[in-house]
Amino acid sequence: MMLRSDAIERTIEFGRALAKLLENDDVVVLCGDLGAGKTHLTKGIAEGLGIFSDITSPTFNIMRQYDCDGGKVLCHWDLYRLDEIEQLDDVDFYGMLESGCITVIEWGDRFPEALPDDYLKISISLDSATERTLELEGIGPRGLALAQGLASMIAGAE
Repeated sequence: MMLRSDAIERTIEFGRALAKLLENDDVVVLCGDLGAGKTHLTKGIAEGLGIFSDITSPTFNIMRQYDCDGGKVLCHWDLYRLDEIEQLDDVDFYGMLESGCITVIEWGDRFPEALPDDYLKISISLDSATERTLELEGIGPRGLALAQGLASMIAGAE
């Protein structure tokens, strides 16, 4: 399933829409080159979950945690600076995946063997300075439901 974004604000809107579908234990993996829009999409997810803090990529922190509306927690990961899968143990990656939070992982495709069996993968491609293509791939039943739900929401809004 593909979505097209022609502006940063549109990418953020996709994130807000996705947030309406997210539940505790959901995992969203964001892939794409530097500057593709992974953090903008995460910003939209955070806004949709009631977080209005300044959302930046946790490149140096590796993970930031935010309290959301309705008792939910968002864990925002950036695995760009990690080189070895063993480093995931050092930052309690697996423990946080099992903590019941909503997890968004930038650069999660760096360690595919560390990902859970069920997640939504969004690959963002740069088409031009302002245009992006977002490819939705549901891995497992919940990931597939999220992909289909987001695609339906966006199609219904257009």
